Amino acid sequence: MTTTLHIAAACLFDEQGRLLLVRKRNTRFFMLPGGKREPGEDSLSALRRELIEELQLQLDASALQPLGQFQAPAANEVDTWVQADIYRAALPHAVQPAAELEELRWLDTTLPLPDDLAPLLREQVLPAL
Repeated sequence: MTTTLHIAAACLFDEQGRLLLVRKRNTRFFMLPGGKREPGEDSLSALRRELIEELQLQLDASALQPLGQFQAPAANEVDTWVQADIYRAALPHAVQPAAELEELRWLDTTLPLPDDLAPLLREQVLPAL
């Protein structure tokens, strides 16, 4: 039986146009910051809550522009798909990993892609950008 996780995530760009990626503790794949929606929570509220928890980043809803909704196999969970509402925003200041995040990485989207990107990011989001 396949499970579908409803998530919200953000493409956050620095001044050089690099994309912020995160890796959760005890996982291999890098992905966009964000996370699962709580019951009754809309995607924008979920994303803003997750950005505060994971990066201590507080963004106004107006700063987050919708990129689209995408589906892909989950990077770190078997028999699971993610349905993701993706937003984009400029990163207003430097951030540090918090909560379950272990590592941050900047991705230059003009260079060849590393092989440790989550399927959603590699197959759906990067082509949409």
